[in-house]
Amino acid sequence: MINTSFSRRKFIGAVGAATGAWLARPLMSLANTAPASRVAIGQCHSYATPEVVDALARMFDQLGGLTKLVGGKTVAIKVNLTGGATERIDYQPVGVTHWTHPDVLGATIHLLGKAGARRIRLLESPQATAEPLDEFMLEAGWNPQEFTSAATKVEFENTNYLGWGKKYSHFIVPGGGLMFDSYYLNHSYEDCDVFVSVSKMKEHGTTGMTCSMKNCFGITPCTIYGEKAPKDEPAILPTSGRASLHNGNRQPAAPAPPEINPSSPREGGYRVPRIVVDLVSARPIHLAVLDGIETIAGGEGPWNTKHKLIKPGVLVAGMNCVSTDAVCAEIMGFDPMAARGTAPFETADSMLQLAEQKGLGTRDLKRIEVVGTPISKVRFNIRTA
Repeated sequence: MINTSFSRRKFIGAVGAATGAWLARPLMSLANTAPASRVAIGQCHSYATPEVVDALARMFDQLGGLTKLVGGKTVAIKVNLTGGATERIDYQPVGVTHWTHPDVLGATIHLLGKAGARRIRLLESPQATAEPLDEFMLEAGWNPQEFTSAATKVEFENTNYLGWGKKYSHFIVPGGGLMFDSYYLNHSYEDCDVFVSVSKMKEHGTTGMTCSMKNCFGITPCTIYGEKAPKDEPAILPTSGRASLHNGNRQPAAPAPPEINPSSPREGGYRVPRIVVDLVSARPIHLAVLDGIETIAGGEGPWNTKHKLIKPGVLVAGMNCVSTDAVCAEIMGFDPMAARGTAPFETADSMLQLAEQKGLGTRDLKRIEVVGTPISKVRFNIRTA
């Protein structure tokens, strides 16, 4: 990864891309050589802190332990806090429906600290707000002190804009992107040694499923990628969401580069999976943790009209996001080898397939070592659960 930076008042110039460039460089599939990685599964039927800590500790040990990964390092955790802090499904707490549950997050922080992490930063980019992240959590009924007391140095940052930084960081997609060749992100995604995605295991109205990779769509700052961002420079504060990334009705604010092929389809099922794969290629995930103890079926949040509450009672963790999400797909009753037109990718290209073709990891369960609880004991059909 090559990183450069810019301030909002001094720009380095946009990275141009000819309209025909995308057509001139077809994707060379690296699926056969995509790395395989161990994935751990644990049964956990309650959010009681001891049960969650014990389950995750056992799973991390089965992955080889965390000390070598995080000892003495700065760890950034992207949390899945989609939507507004006060939006609810059937009056339930957000952590049991569509957000990462605070006890799963707290247990992860505790175990990272126990493994020797020097600093832990909790990151999220709530749409259209520059509100401090800990205050955003407070609005949802969370107690941020539970996180700061779980390890020695825990920080919060809303990465929807510059936040505590003075410059955005420039992340180039290795080997060229699928939608954009590079992305500009909050400094905290660069100022870390280890990047962790802690997400809810659920469906998604656009991409079919939300797991560790899709969680990273939210690392894009709305000051640059929002519908109302200025054209010539990032906004000072976010004032709109990321619909333009879904529908392609405008390009990002300068100096972020325009998309590679402006003639590509203007629909979310094409665009969002490619943006997700670009992002996890440019900002790799070192550890993925999925909360499937309680979740929803039928979508990713309260705005989906056919959601229902379910209790699968499962946690999943892995050090390769593609393999980890492939195991999650299988647990949810989907074929991780499916392509567009087959559940859950009826109206979207498969992020798993695109990421595998990019060489980020394998989605082939025959190549993935699953440890802990067998898939057969936790598999459920999220469409009929």
